[in-house]
Amino acid sequence: MSKFLLIGSTEPCSGKSSAILGLAKHLQQQGAKVAYGKPLGTGDRGMDPDVRFIAETLRLSQMPPMLLQLDEAAWLAHLRQSPPDSARSVASLLEFVKASPADLVLLEGPADLYEGEVFGLSLAKMAQALNAPVLLVSRYRSPSAVDALLFAHRQLGSHLCGVLLNDVPPDQMGPAQVVVRPFLEARGIPVLGILPSHRILRSVSVGKLAWQLEAEVLCCRDRMDLMVENIAVGAMNVNAALKYFRNLEHKAVITGGDRTDIQLAALETSTLCLILTGKLPLDPRVRSRAEELEVPILSVDLDTFTTINRIERLFGQIPLHEEVQVRCIQELMSANFDFSRLYARLGLTQPLASVSGA
Repeated sequence: MSKFLLIGSTEPCSGKSSAILGLAKHLQQQGAKVAYGKPLGTGDRGMDPDVRFIAETLRLSQMPPMLLQLDEAAWLAHLRQSPPDSARSVASLLEFVKASPADLVLLEGPADLYEGEVFGLSLAKMAQALNAPVLLVSRYRSPSAVDALLFAHRQLGSHLCGVLLNDVPPDQMGPAQVVVRPFLEARGIPVLGILPSHRILRSVSVGKLAWQLEAEVLCCRDRMDLMVENIAVGAMNVNAALKYFRNLEHKAVITGGDRTDIQLAALETSTLCLILTGKLPLDPRVRSRAEELEVPILSVDLDTFTTINRIERLFGQIPLHEEVQVRCIQELMSANFDFSRLYARLGLTQPLASVSGA
């Protein structure tokens, strides 16, 4: 039976997928065979988009199974059972792990410490059923993150093999390293890594914006891979707009399709994308300047308020679906994560290449 590791989190959008990719890439570079699964999924027709991206990025020969799709139908079907058959879900999970030929199976856990409880697939229930070690990812905003980690430790007990403090703001790196790490270590919670915030991991590609907005791409279609970090709304006079735009880098500018003056002003600053509302014809001067600077222009059949709301939903739950983000998380984990300590806790031999015979 393969060794396996559960990767869980204290709250949604903590960075589990990022941690899995960083860990799996490192293992593959060491010559180890890696498998991946996500028991609880959220995608349509049985395929979570995160699962697909991870499987393709890691070049897995088969798409990982998703044992249970968390939608209304699954919930109602399960709750109608008397009593709910949680054992079936756990048995399917055990079968997947036992059948894998990999050196290490990485299982992505639920979104938080509670999700999946009724199905017998909460993080703690999975850890107990599999007797599995858990790597817990926590998005760190302040020292108050310690509360959730202490609660998780109480739930997971000896199954918790370490935590990863993720997306730590620059002004919190010192306290996290000097105060929080020793505090947790003294209470039997190994801190295996502290990853600083990075703008690339909090950015969205122009292509993703176009998809989210159902936009028409008016020019520079080959620049959909540009990564947008900030959103600016151009609804003021030109002088005020220029001052505003100059204070924001790596941005997309939303403005009316009839505001040619704002569009041209935005193109004179570090704008990566123009998003024009109202589905109006594009001024030839704007097209010419955008093509010269290689700045994509998206046209949306939406008002400004709706456009902003859709983009905010996207930024509020940024999936790691870009190659540049994969490279970024690899670099961050290489510099800030103690792989050797994790491998020792998992009982993986060194060098890992000898494990797989690579």
